[in-house]
Amino acid sequence: MSKKLNILVPIKRVIDHQLAPRLSATNKTQITIPSYSINPFDDIAIEECIKLKEKHKDLIDKIKVVTISSDPSQTNKLKDILYKSLAKGCNEAKIIEVEGVAGKLLQPLTVANILKKEVLDNSNNLVILGKQAIDEDNNNVGQMLAGLLNWPQATNAAKVEILDESAGKIQVHREVDSGEEIVKATWPMVISTDLRLNVPRYATLPKIMKAKKQKIEISKIKLDAELSKINEAVKVLEYNEPEKRQPGIKVDSVDELLAKLKETKAI
Repeated sequence: MSKKLNILVPIKRVIDHQLAPRLSATNKTQITIPSYSINPFDDIAIEECIKLKEKHKDLIDKIKVVTISSDPSQTNKLKDILYKSLAKGCNEAKIIEVEGVAGKLLQPLTVANILKKEVLDNSNNLVILGKQAIDEDNNNVGQMLAGLLNWPQATNAAKVEILDESAGKIQVHREVDSGEEIVKATWPMVISTDLRLNVPRYATLPKIMKAKKQKIEISKIKLDAELSKINEAVKVLEYNEPEKRQPGIKVDSVDELLAKLKETKAI
């Protein structure tokens, strides 16, 4: 077991959660994204890594953020979230550009396989990532990556503690339907983060400007035949806006409430 932690943080650029996407009137598979930002769950993963580094300075060797591009025309635009990650305290950043997929969505198993190779190539012994991306909401990559690596995993982390540095023991509090579950494992392992784990810090402008002087590694890969087949297994047929809800109304009495409920055939 490595005495130092070499952490990989996979992150994704998604639609800004404060803005609504616009659907094309003529093409139901086309969405206009007004603005992008880092996936909120991934931002929480970055914050947790930095907090661990601040608390266990001699244990953490480096924190590396990596993002995957399926569209060469968008690769350079991904640098924004990487610079902000470096400004917050990550040590290295990388973009993996997947050639030959023409901007198509990458399926979770495809992403997990790409990350598996990255982990093995970099000798990472801890992966911390958001439990899901808010654009597709699959919540699959962390679990699949752990399975491919044959590593223990702790999903939906609400608290992460390093219990024993020399033995590589980590304790994770997980949010589950019945309340909270506490699990212990020995790294190497995969941890996926939930919303209540922490509140991410802001990257200040001076630190962002300084981070832009750092080199971002860009590597290019092609999917093999098996992964290409996996990635083509699911296709997006169309996007639809959710049904618009009727606005609420105020009532002055219980009798009026009952009358309105009967009127709408709710009772």
